[in-house]
Amino acid sequence: MTADVEIQTALPALTSGNVAVITGGASGIGLAAAKRLAAMGLKIVLADIGGARLDEAGRAVAAITGDSAVLAVATDVAKADEVDRLAEKAFGTFGSVSLLMNNAGVGNNPGKPWENRDAWKRLLDINFWGVVHGVEAFAPRMLAAGGPGLIVNTGSKQGITTPPGNLAYNVSKAGVKTFTEGLAHALRNEPGAKVAAHLLIPGFTFTGLTEGATEKPPGAWTGEQVVDFMLAALVRGDFYILCPDNEATRPMDEKRMAWAIGDIIENRPALSRWHPDHKEAFAAFMES
Repeated sequence: MTADVEIQTALPALTSGNVAVITGGASGIGLAAAKRLAAMGLKIVLADIGGARLDEAGRAVAAITGDSAVLAVATDVAKADEVDRLAEKAFGTFGSVSLLMNNAGVGNNPGKPWENRDAWKRLLDINFWGVVHGVEAFAPRMLAAGGPGLIVNTGSKQGITTPPGNLAYNVSKAGVKTFTEGLAHALRNEPGAKVAAHLLIPGFTFTGLTEGATEKPPGAWTGEQVVDFMLAALVRGDFYILCPDNEATRPMDEKRMAWAIGDIIENRPALSRWHPDHKEAFAAFMES
């Protein structure tokens, strides 16, 4: 685990006393990040769907950093006005924000491309538009403040390799990837800007999205492991924070991603990794 002093020296945005806003902060990676950053002395704004889980998360973070340094705000990130209200409360309470983690997400599966329009829209509204709403509400104020800032958007390997099984989720996370790449470019070219964007790409992680699991599967990382990896990657200045897990190493992920883009370059069928005519070639590629 990277030492706090090393993190805060390399990343002034994470200086003790600064403010972090975390959507999806009541569980999983979001809550793990809130606790880790609270232990580093940051003030924490937790945003999630309201209820007992958000209240419990607020108490858990307050136990680390004190009641006055934590603000829990019930927020549906799918609704732009609620995210705007979150920003008003965060800046109104603490005066500034130096880290925004757009982390809220859902993993429900609407099914086939031609089914369940409302479920598709709801998933995209949360996973993709929730990120856009966060950037719209916070980035202008973070830029206007003139200080160092970080925006970390949570994507997924499924938004890159797009495996069959949950097309709506893949579409949402592919959108987050593309949006965050464009955001990073825009911030890099904004005169005087000290705010940078990064894409968090977790591997198999035991979170609230881990379907049907009550105990951590052996192959999964914990949210805490993801956060430690994220902080070390931010210190290095990585844009793509590509997390391994207990099953997939970085070289494995790189090969899977290379094969996916190779479908275009080699003019193979879409998702050829799962196509019966290409399964053997993919297996050989992974072994090479």
